[in-house]
Amino acid sequence: MKYKIMALCLGVMLALGLAGCGGKEEERAVAQKQEQASGDGQTDSIEAGTESGSRQEKDAQAEPAQDKTENAKDGRVLIAYFSVPEDVDTSGVDAVSGASIVVKDGEVHGNTEYVAKIVQETIGGDLFRIETIEDYPLDHDPLVDQAADEQDAELRPELKSHIEDMGQYDTVILGFPNWWADLPMPVYTFLEEYDLGEKTIIPFVTHGGSGFSGTEDTIAGLQPDAAVSDNTLSLSRGDVADSEEEVRQWAESLR
Repeated sequence: MKYKIMALCLGVMLALGLAGCGGKEEERAVAQKQEQASGDGQTDSIEAGTESGSRQEKDAQAEPAQDKTENAKDGRVLIAYFSVPEDVDTSGVDAVSGASIVVKDGEVHGNTEYVAKIVQETIGGDLFRIETIEDYPLDHDPLVDQAADEQDAELRPELKSHIEDMGQYDTVILGFPNWWADLPMPVYTFLEEYDLGEKTIIPFVTHGGSGFSGTEDTIAGLQPDAAVSDNTLSLSRGDVADSEEEVRQWAESLR
């Protein structure tokens, strides 16, 4: 009888231990889902990425060429960027801090636009804004939704302007916001329109906490004959307005 009671007690203890383990696994799964769903719900506004990776399947990755320069000290430089500043009341400090814009000397800039202009001021080069024929919504929620829909459909929005002679450039500094942990779809259009082989691509990103989210590899996959530099710049949305010195130092390092 004593042995039966002991066996019964051991069985109960084992069942409770397994239930506890299962509960912890469930808690971890729920926490992971919550982290993935939280995202960065802003745009450059959408730096709406999640740490879990892209909503769009990436193109095949390729190793960048190893025999090409990875700085901007030689040849002509193109600074291409995509930026969609939100339409907010710039008189409200809270509104400005909540959107991915920078207000300097009374002018409103998108985060990525602001960084691109500082880079040009520092090292020169030609500035090119990647713009689409169809304008994006300037209100936050519709902009976030459109970005997600474009990624789901793998759209390639048509661009408004084009570079006539890409061959004149040796280095392309490419700036973009992190949209749903991926490149904005107009940047896909840009990268697929031109052959950037034999060039160095130097990426920089503005984001809401997710950094590049692997977009450097995406760029390398889209331009397998180019050298994608690892001397990159990643700026969180909340830091951009005070980042001028950091941006200038980074730009100087590209010489």
